[in-house]
Amino acid sequence: MRRRDFIKAIAASAAAWPLTARAQQSPSTIRRIGILLPESKSAAEARGLLEAFRQGLKEMGWVEGQNIAFEYRSADNKEDALPKIAVGLVQLRLDAILAEGTAAIQAAKDATQSIPIVMASSNDPVASRLIATLNQPGGNVTGLSLQSSELAGKRVQLLTEIVAKLARLAVLSNPTNPSHALAVQQMRSAAQSFGVGFAVVEASAPDKFDSAFATITTLGADSLVVLPDGMFFGQHRRLVELTAASHLPALFPEREVVEAGGLIAYGPSLPASFRRAAAYIDKILRGTKPGDIPVEQPTKFELVINLTTAKALGLTVPPALQARADEMIE
Repeated sequence: MRRRDFIKAIAASAAAWPLTARAQQSPSTIRRIGILLPESKSAAEARGLLEAFRQGLKEMGWVEGQNIAFEYRSADNKEDALPKIAVGLVQLRLDAILAEGTAAIQAAKDATQSIPIVMASSNDPVASRLIATLNQPGGNVTGLSLQSSELAGKRVQLLTEIVAKLARLAVLSNPTNPSHALAVQQMRSAAQSFGVGFAVVEASAPDKFDSAFATITTLGADSLVVLPDGMFFGQHRRLVELTAASHLPALFPEREVVEAGGLIAYGPSLPASFRRAAAYIDKILRGTKPGDIPVEQPTKFELVINLTTAKALGLTVPPALQARADEMIE
């Protein structure tokens, strides 16, 4: 090869390599995912939710900094701030949005009808009108529902096992949460099937908690189920204090509440839901329309019991129930 031809070949090769590298590393090839949280990012990290999501994506070939990037936005438990935060998030040229909780999902849906939205967790997306049906969501929203027909019966059963001669069950509901109407109906039916009295007590804001617990005491309830709700979770330490002061055995949806002193938690595993949400993001990034991806209901549930709280309430947790628990806190 003549020296001039050799130099041309080298120059062409050198020019081609940066183009290839840019094709692999150009910002245009990195897919951008918005993550909208009702709580702080640090709280979601502490609960293992975001790591579960990132790990799920990594297993499908999406690695942060290589071919995917995240834009985190959180409301720090101030749900009324979510709509404005969502509007700012959708202006970032995102490929998809992951949202946790009904309020965040609704805020994202109100902000965009074009960017795909994946629900990391939603109590009842059909009742909340986030989607049309579970099998055919339609629109730009799909993902995971935390609603399961088994939950109500299982929660009542757990309380009958730990509270001797359970006679009257109270349910704490947030009337502004559209998913609670169905949840209350299911809890009522479950209580009736166990021959247990039933009462609904509502609290739409933290300043309603004191009067709600006064009503629970007046009704003579001997146990309580707190329904899944973003506001309730954001105030879970206060709710734990009130149940303790009322000497009331209470069942919560989230394990974190039991870690803070609640008696029992039984509900879907949120880290598992976030990990599964990664599969929805993967399908969307590969071209599937969100409205064509069926919404999944939970398959993994966690039972956590606080033995210290049980002792303080004068309750004995049966060995059979302890054996079924995923975790016992002492």
